[in-house]
Amino acid sequence: MKYWVGALLVAMTAGCDSSESSHAAQPLAEAKPTRVTERVFLDADDPAIWIDQENPAHSLVLGTYKGAGTADRESRDGALYVFDLSGVIVREKTIHGLRRPNNVDVEYGLKMQGGPVDIAVLTERFANRIRVYRLPDMEAMDGGGIPVFVGEQHREPMGIALYRRPMDGTIFAIVSRKKGPRKRGYLWQYRLEDHGDGTVRGIKVRQFGQWSGTKEIEALVVDDTLGYVYASDERLGVRKYHADPDRSEADEELALFATEGFTEDREGLSIYEVTDTTGYIIVSDQGANAFHVFTREGSPADPHRHERLKSVRLATLDSDGSDVTHESFGDQFPGGLFVAMSDDGTYHYYSWSAVAGDDLEVRKRVPGPKLATPRKENR
Repeated sequence: MKYWVGALLVAMTAGCDSSESSHAAQPLAEAKPTRVTERVFLDADDPAIWIDQENPAHSLVLGTYKGAGTADRESRDGALYVFDLSGVIVREKTIHGLRRPNNVDVEYGLKMQGGPVDIAVLTERFANRIRVYRLPDMEAMDGGGIPVFVGEQHREPMGIALYRRPMDGTIFAIVSRKKGPRKRGYLWQYRLEDHGDGTVRGIKVRQFGQWSGTKEIEALVVDDTLGYVYASDERLGVRKYHADPDRSEADEELALFATEGFTEDREGLSIYEVTDTTGYIIVSDQGANAFHVFTREGSPADPHRHERLKSVRLATLDSDGSDVTHESFGDQFPGGLFVAMSDDGTYHYYSWSAVAGDDLEVRKRVPGPKLATPRKENR
């Protein structure tokens, strides 16, 4: 979830915490998908969108499949599925043989000896590591995986968000886990860099972040432009920190919002950019099959006050993962593309304009190419 990435919306309730608006409850808006992907059996999870900057029509949607052997730590039936913009599985790019992959994110321009490359990074939970793949060919770049939370009692990684620091282009991976300390150090951050032999290594640069102690923090998203990382403490709210590990106050929690008005877990997070400094933070309300939308920019008096603006119900079931981009893909996805996971083993593609309705802004549209005809041979 990235420079182009963003999200969706959820139901308003009469009660709101101190960082949210105090609007009275409003009817839940609804939006229908433009496309639904091919099914990946049952346990689909987190999506991520990769934009082909040379030919946007060739952009890809990635989605993790945890696998059927959820209790078997040696099972290797997990996968990272790759879809085209028609929702068709690109089988030659899909990665199999993973041990319970959980969340995935993409980033642009990792500095390597042969030049900058775009990457997809996922958490491989039962292997206690993250995996790095080159985009768009999906070639592994990590020498078999990068271990995470080394030396800790609880090592199983869950969420991941990538941050590209604007001032120097350094890329970091911020990783959450199934369990960890409550007061500090639930999240670990790694600098991703060329190992010197064409593979990527991860260097730990900090541990930070609080945890409520209930459920876990799975969903993470980074706002590259403004420099913040958001972490969804599922039964409490969304926590906000600086993404740059070198800031003097990097470990300070800047905000805790989305603490009220959710049916159950706060799950998928994504950010839609209207301008470089404005837009929306979208949080999945998994138990309500809905998404809540909050302001990205805060208020003049408090830049970390994120007010709830709107809620929307989608056709997804128990969605705990989403991604969004403001890139327009012809007439089918004007204003951008929003992707949300559904518990029936599919991913739903929505036009951002349909999600936004008359209540939210859409980034100024740049005409894009028409989508390719679905490849029937892959169905």
